[in-house]
Amino acid sequence: MCVPGCQETVHKELTRRGFFKGVGAGLASAAVAGTVTAPAPANARMRQFSKVIDLTHTLDPAFPTFFGKPGIAFKKLFTFKESGFNLYEWQLLEHCGTHMDAPFHFSADGPTMDAVDPATLIAPLAVIDVREKAAKDPDYLVSPDDILAWEKKHGRLPDGACVAMNAGWDKHVGSDKFVGKDSSGTFHFPGFAVEAAEMLLKERNVVGIGVDTLSLDHGPSKKFKTHYLWLPAGRWGLENLANLSDVPPSGATIVVGSAKIRGATGGACRIFALV
Repeated sequence: MCVPGCQETVHKELTRRGFFKGVGAGLASAAVAGTVTAPAPANARMRQFSKVIDLTHTLDPAFPTFFGKPGIAFKKLFTFKESGFNLYEWQLLEHCGTHMDAPFHFSADGPTMDAVDPATLIAPLAVIDVREKAAKDPDYLVSPDDILAWEKKHGRLPDGACVAMNAGWDKHVGSDKFVGKDSSGTFHFPGFAVEAAEMLLKERNVVGIGVDTLSLDHGPSKKFKTHYLWLPAGRWGLENLANLSDVPPSGATIVVGSAKIRGATGGACRIFALV
């Protein structure tokens, strides 16, 4: 099922034989008067794919949230037995499960979910594997050196890419380690260092970043520097991604099925990697 805004883009660019790979000619990434402009719409080119990997966790009331309260609740309004159809009313926290942070989430006037450019939601996917480092340090921060090491193996990040951190944290969903809250109430999980986000923003044409943890910033963060750098620049972020270990480091395409809800600061998404 394609959410509003996704179907038009997919029908335009998708055939049974191929899918466009590039999001990319000319994202503006230079800082002007202390700010960074939002990415420009991208040119598309076709590529074939043979496998679809679901990067989305199944959402239910037990899925961990940043605030500790259930992210979703259901109220049964109609049943098949009584009415001939089933229908639920949802109570949904914007930022729960596998979801997007829209730029407006951490800015005064950035794009809301309905205003995110759909041309940026289908993009080359670069997966930076930091599982070994995160296993040793649950507060690990993806650094510029991690980005450069990825590029040494796979070439420069593609224009219009989404860069995702694979810390192996999706396997901890359902255990206390996913949130990692200690006796003082501090969270412990990996994220993106603000220096890495700054590099991707100012030196690479990247449209989005993603993590398999609760937050773009790592758990102990109190100031959310990565959020405050990345989102006000018109970029989006993905949190609580799943199955990144099944995706190759380079060559895949990410498809972000984001809900088109007017004024929303974020929202649950169905996200796929095409390989």
